[in-house]
Amino acid sequence: MNTFSRPRVEDADALYELISTYERAVLGAPDTTPEDVADELAEPGFDRDKDGWVVRAQDGRLDGWAWAWAAGDGDLIEVDVIVRPGAGDLAEKLWPLVSGRARELGAERGHDAVTLHVGLYRADQGKQALAKGWGFEPGTSFHRMRIDFDGPVEPPAVPAGLTLHGGESEEVRREAHRVHQEGFAEHFGFAAIDYDLWYERRQALSATDWSQLVLARIDGRPAAVVIGNNQFVSDQDCGYVATLAVLPRLRGRGLGRFLLRHAFAADAARGRKGTILHVDSGNTTPALSLYESAGMRPVMAIDVWRRRL
Repeated sequence: MNTFSRPRVEDADALYELISTYERAVLGAPDTTPEDVADELAEPGFDRDKDGWVVRAQDGRLDGWAWAWAAGDGDLIEVDVIVRPGAGDLAEKLWPLVSGRARELGAERGHDAVTLHVGLYRADQGKQALAKGWGFEPGTSFHRMRIDFDGPVEPPAVPAGLTLHGGESEEVRREAHRVHQEGFAEHFGFAAIDYDLWYERRQALSATDWSQLVLARIDGRPAAVVIGNNQFVSDQDCGYVATLAVLPRLRGRGLGRFLLRHAFAADAARGRKGTILHVDSGNTTPALSLYESAGMRPVMAIDVWRRRL
């Protein structure tokens, strides 16, 4: 007999064991760290009493984990269902719970309908088939890109009129937020949020290091931003470019390439083995070709499937 309950902070270790077991079965190795799981449970806006479920077997082992999360005030709801391999039909029981909560989250935000997004490893054909059965269809694909270093990386020369500013000050962070929101406004699945929530979410992440936020100004005005963090340090000893954004009117000037090379040099100087990032293959800008031309290579594909409720 399975027992359904709400997740608690103290479930983090058991959840990591479940998630890593699932990932080993699909990928051959864990793709999640214990810090990732702890961050998920403490995510600002995630209500553990309403937005998530854990399923325990009779012996107390966690066999299922499911959640729904509103990315912003729009109608986009991110969801996922993870079941221990061989644990039976738990997914069939969890998907209706997740879908029902997604509708509630949409209604709380004034929406009559919602769009569900679920990220699926391309290697997990079984889960993709299950998602299709629940009415999901492919939306886009994200590629995890990586570049490895065999020594120091020469920082790029700073163009005339360009200045770089770290994220330790609130003024810079606020400008970085604006560049991020404007730069990503037309991207797939983007949910606009105000500065306070943007800051709160990043501040809550154990991987956040504000010194890895670099704002580029042209003639004193914000133009582009790169935001790195330590998400892939503990398991892969790599830096991570979580965000790279250029204001639309300033694209085509090489700012993205400059900040990417700047991030490579900074990660190498920190002693990292490489740099990782994720890119939407359907990006409104030619980001994938930029990263490939900078020496990065795809190492994993994650497909985002969507369903309208």
